[in-house]
Amino acid sequence: MKPLTITNKSVTREALFQMARETPEVWLGIRISAALLVLDGWKSTQVAAIFDISRWSVVKWIQKVNLQGVSGLGGKKRPGRPCRISPDIQRNLKRALEKDPRKFGLTRNRWDGVAVVEYFEKVHGIQLKVRQAQRWIKRLGF
Repeated sequence: MKPLTITNKSVTREALFQMARETPEVWLGIRISAALLVLDGWKSTQVAAIFDISRWSVVKWIQKVNLQGVSGLGGKKRPGRPCRISPDIQRNLKRALEKDPRKFGLTRNRWDGVAVVEYFEKVHGIQLKVRQAQRWIKRLGF
């Protein structure tokens, strides 16, 4: 029998991991999968390689499971202010970063923190500091 494959070129490891990073609930499934693999005898380095995470993350998950049982796999509530930039705006920024900033009426020739600040103000009416804008550029993989 022919092995099952994914033929859609847009489905890549990078795209799937990006989706996982954007969807917090996905990490619960990844932690459960990692625990299942460890139960089946996989080494932490193998599990880490599959999920593109550090070995230390896998070790911490398993230590937590050993202490708390299955409930140790659940994520904890993280403190802090919720993100002001919605997933839709994040996707719009990612698409914008793939184009020339001048197409958005910006005065810059290339994307940098200042250009992203101008983009957010002009297109979305959101004010950011340059350092925050630089973090968004990095977070989106640019």
